[in-house]
Amino acid sequence: MPRTKLPKHLETQASPRKAQFRPKQFRFSLSYFLGALILNILISPFVDPLSGGDLIETMLTTLVLLVAVLSIAGRWRALVGIVLVAPAVVGQWLNHWWPDEMLVYVVTRAAGLLFIGFVVVELLRFIVSAPRVDAEVLCAAVAGFLLSGLAWSLAYDLLDRLDPNSFVFTLGSKSGHSMNGFTSLYFSFITLSTVGYGDIVPAAEVARMLAMVEAMFGMFYMALLISRLVSLYSSKTPPEIVSHEGIANTKGVESEKSQTGDQA
Repeated sequence: MPRTKLPKHLETQASPRKAQFRPKQFRFSLSYFLGALILNILISPFVDPLSGGDLIETMLTTLVLLVAVLSIAGRWRALVGIVLVAPAVVGQWLNHWWPDEMLVYVVTRAAGLLFIGFVVVELLRFIVSAPRVDAEVLCAAVAGFLLSGLAWSLAYDLLDRLDPNSFVFTLGSKSGHSMNGFTSLYFSFITLSTVGYGDIVPAAEVARMLAMVEAMFGMFYMALLISRLVSLYSSKTPPEIVSHEGIANTKGVESEKSQTGDQA
């Protein structure tokens, strides 16, 4: 019995799938990275009043930075991440042992800002290039938002150390207030979410500029992110199209085979 030759369009569709999925940009699960960020935010107000609170805060910050490095995939990305995070981690511990060294403090905060900015850009690239919405994409979206708030808190902390008159505290005693620890983190997320309770007011021009940029970033981040996730969810993704075509091709091949068998 001669072998039945399938039409070209069925041969093309029945052939092994050529579509290849893009490799993940993050090899270490982003859920762990998001968990480290949330842990740092939730524990920070409770460890600040403790005698060893600065040590715990340093350990938590180091944990977040190291998990961020583990999350980055790709040789050049990992290399850039290690180069940026090394001075931030080392400086964080040097600043813990020598808190009065201004140069160490400035270098540590600057390196931390550069590294966090690099990770946020990689998170956004991962979200934009994702073929569909899944748990990793959602974790990347939330982690990018929280990491942005952490970056601005470092900037506020650095600005307050360089100029103590950059911020005015309207509640409580005016003495002893500073933008370190949980205070800068609190002000950063309040500004990022555009709430603004008014208990901390940026007084210097640079502080106002940073608060203004952070508020605009928070609004645009949420608007653009939601539109991107909705477009991914509402449109047919490549895996779904391949799956539907595969089902249709199988049915077409089985139908033609049955017709050939009947003719035989």
